[in-house]
Amino acid sequence: MQDPDFTLGVEEEYLLVDRESLALREAPEGLLEACQARLGDQVSPEYMQCQIEIGTGVCATIAEARDDLRRLRSCISEEAAKFGMSPIAASCHPLADWKQQLNTDRQRYNQLRDDLGGVVRRMLICGMHVHVGLNDDTLRADLLGQMAYFLPHLLALSASSPFWQGEDTGLASYRISVFDNLPRTGLPPRFDSWEEYERSVAALIDLDLIEDSSKIWWDLRPSHQFPTLESRICDVQPLLSHTVALAALTQCIARMLWRLRRLNQRWRRYENFLIAENRWRAQRYGTGGGLIDFGRHEIVPVPALLEELIELVAEDADALGCTEEIASARRIIEGGTSSERQRAVADAAREGGADRDGQMRAVVQSLIDEFHADL
Repeated sequence: MQDPDFTLGVEEEYLLVDRESLALREAPEGLLEACQARLGDQVSPEYMQCQIEIGTGVCATIAEARDDLRRLRSCISEEAAKFGMSPIAASCHPLADWKQQLNTDRQRYNQLRDDLGGVVRRMLICGMHVHVGLNDDTLRADLLGQMAYFLPHLLALSASSPFWQGEDTGLASYRISVFDNLPRTGLPPRFDSWEEYERSVAALIDLDLIEDSSKIWWDLRPSHQFPTLESRICDVQPLLSHTVALAALTQCIARMLWRLRRLNQRWRRYENFLIAENRWRAQRYGTGGGLIDFGRHEIVPVPALLEELIELVAEDADALGCTEEIASARRIIEGGTSSERQRAVADAAREGGADRDGQMRAVVQSLIDEFHADL
């Protein structure tokens, strides 16, 4: 078996807002057509009419992924501006009411609406997905269970959804709370082989409950379409540099686990019950509450865990040419996650005399500014 090439693919979902009112706006057909004329199938509609999704090509390096993401973000921004709109890359709009939003009128989305009922109506959320190329299904099954351990770490660093309908939820990632209402979400179950995974999926397909494994929305899953493991845990990032850092971390974690496998070693697989506790802590506190180190039986601050993770994957970052991008994850700690930055903007607006709507409008404007900061 050839060694994996650990290629990268990154998908991001954006919300579209009016540049004047800062409220959500439906994507005009002309916007999608203009973007597709420039980007082809790298841009597509999403479940809600006020959303748009982009996806990089298959990238050999993190530098290639960064360049493609910058090109994609720039195109969406330029075309949206022609309609008086702007994209924002946050997992929840701070002020919008989901009850006022409609799903995109396409067969796939209408079917989801009919199948999932009221829970899918609240899906006014955006995520970031990272695909890591692995060339063997047995390897994908093996790394699936081990890599789940690190999902709370990635969620804590990526949190970008503290507000919902104008209220501070007290969570760093409210998106996770909304998404977990859907079936077949959360941490991936434990499988001891690729065949066991396939049998489990086939049980639902044979009953016509799902058409294929693309209707399985775990935090980490074998992609139905590509020979990859797809991490789906992260909130989408306002700053491109943070997207790149999180994608590089995901890529390096996968390579580190593969490297251990070559040495007949592996990362200890903990029960989902335990990993879910860290997932909750990341959802609730972001980088502020610490995560459990199950080996040490201690709650360890996220900045210390990040330093350990950077050291753990240093060899892999060097091999993949992303040492600088891995190190840049420290800036998320230094400058605060998006969730922390959004709260700081709201606090400053409140101190300046703004009411609740004014505070949330200030947050939306800051998200527009951050989206364009790295372009």
